Amino acid sequence: MRRRRILILGAGGRDFHNFNLLYRHRQDCEVLAFTASQIPFQQGRVYPAALAGALYPDGIPIIGEEPFGELVRRLAIDEAVFSFSDVSHQRLMEIASPILATPCDFRLVGAEHTMLKASLPVISVCAVRTGCGKSPVTRYICRHLLEAGQRPVVVRHPMAYGRLEHRAVQSFRHLDDLDAHQCTLEEREEYEPLLRLGVPLLAGIDYEAVLRAAEPAGNILIWDGGNNDTPFFFPDLDIVLVDPFRAGDELSYYPGYVNLRRAHLIVVSKRSEVPEANLDRLRRNLQSSVPETPLVQGDLQVSVASPEAVAGCRVLVVEDGPTISHGGMAFGAGVVAARRFGAGEIVDPRPYAVGSLARVYAEYPHIGAVVPAMGYSAAQLDDLRQTLAAVPCDLVLSATPVDLARLLVIDRPVLRVSYEFCDASSGTLRSAVNAMLHRLGITSTNR
Repeated sequence: MRRRRILILGAGGRDFHNFNLLYRHRQDCEVLAFTASQIPFQQGRVYPAALAGALYPDGIPIIGEEPFGELVRRLAIDEAVFSFSDVSHQRLMEIASPILATPCDFRLVGAEHTMLKASLPVISVCAVRTGCGKSPVTRYICRHLLEAGQRPVVVRHPMAYGRLEHRAVQSFRHLDDLDAHQCTLEEREEYEPLLRLGVPLLAGIDYEAVLRAAEPAGNILIWDGGNNDTPFFFPDLDIVLVDPFRAGDELSYYPGYVNLRRAHLIVVSKRSEVPEANLDRLRRNLQSSVPETPLVQGDLQVSVASPEAVAGCRVLVVEDGPTISHGGMAFGAGVVAARRFGAGEIVDPRPYAVGSLARVYAEYPHIGAVVPAMGYSAAQLDDLRQTLAAVPCDLVLSATPVDLARLLVIDRPVLRVSYEFCDASSGTLRSAVNAMLHRLGITSTNR
């Protein structure tokens, strides 16, 4: 019998997870290729045979995007499986329509079809868009659990860069592990702060194997989501973040709106400097779509070690890369810090951008006068270094969670910006975590 020909539309993460769970062992289907979107330097690689399984002795090619209608015709595809996140509903149908105009089917996979059941209680931290503040909320929950005598272990959404055959399961306990696994800047942004807390962290590509490795490492598992993707594990407490700076996006992005409809608890993670009209719009949208879901009002506390060093200076602001690029934000915590602590000028880096950084500004014209911390490869990291060196400024204000001084030689003072979640709802988030622990019979061991 002819095998059904499958194309998986991806971005180097969710796509591999969908393949592993839905297609790896199916003899009635043949996955012809993955496409690569959003993340640079993905096309031209191969999903290796060691991960693809016995049905794919040569692995599976990862190809660049081309007009999808032409692609599915050229490859005689029967079914295109959409497998990446943070796309507007409008863009989603712009992708689907040329495919559906051919004999090919277009598939969206139900969230629970790719969730794994853990033996530990699971708290998932997801969002409606990239850059809502998931990582600070994950750290906040980890601190609370540690104070209660629990042993949290974090599993991070995949960032499948580098040599895939060496990344099936990645375990991080110390900062040196980041070097051992040859982590990109984007991975370090997520991993460094958790490792500094002393929380074990796992990631990888084969999430069944990742889960089995994570379960002995703690007694409560936290799923730290990427972009606005749905969790890979069935959650006992499903926390979803919304962003009032982008009010309206909670209803109009995929799969963020799926997350919103599934949430046990919704967290507003940013309130400072948000126009009241945005907050009103967000409240109305939540009330109309998920009126029964509890809401936590929160904020991000932005700080620097030496506020006086910012006052009056010409500052170059470095922001978290994914938030500023495909997350759609023009600025982040770095600009907030520059304004709050009295910078004399925020220097526009765009005229000085080098190589791939210049291409990032061209691809994402919404980016403001900030440098997105892009480092998906050694070459791009060097482009970042050259860009920072070229901008005339007194101070680099770095709001990426990564310690850039560990990765780059920067010939001017660097001041790091920290941002941590604070609960403005009288401890509602902690109470929700405690209620989950009580429901599952887990008591505090911190007497």
